[in-house]
Amino acid sequence: MSGADPKSAERFDPERFMTYVRRAGHSGALGISYLCHGEDWLELSLPYDERLVGMEESGIVASGPIVSLMDMACGLSIWVRLGRFRHQATLDLRVDYLRPARPGQAIVGRGTCYDVTRSVAFVRGLAHDGDPEDPVANVTGTFMFTE
Repeated sequence: MSGADPKSAERFDPERFMTYVRRAGHSGALGISYLCHGEDWLELSLPYDERLVGMEESGIVASGPIVSLMDMACGLSIWVRLGRFRHQATLDLRVDYLRPARPGQAIVGRGTCYDVTRSVAFVRGLAHDGDPEDPVANVTGTFMFTE
């Protein structure tokens, strides 16, 4: 808002943002929803959906929806840390798959923004299907601010 007092400006609300995104866009088509957040982290959920299964006979969710979940969770963790929306693009997102997600289970993606410079934000994350101590994947990434 032009001319608004920054102290009175509303902080970025990830729950409200995800409510909007669920009605439009890629994340909404996948069914990704908000779970919770803290000062520099955010958790989203990807519900199990047979349409997202890679090989029908396996029942295992394909890697693409998990990458999308983690890209969204890590990207939003930056806005949570900043307290505001800022235009950005995923510069690099490395996903290390540790095991297949269990068929029928929702996948939780937690992204944490651990550093922000003038032009780049650094993130890490974890995807699991019920036990954070037994992750499906670990991620690290960088996002570049584009304005």
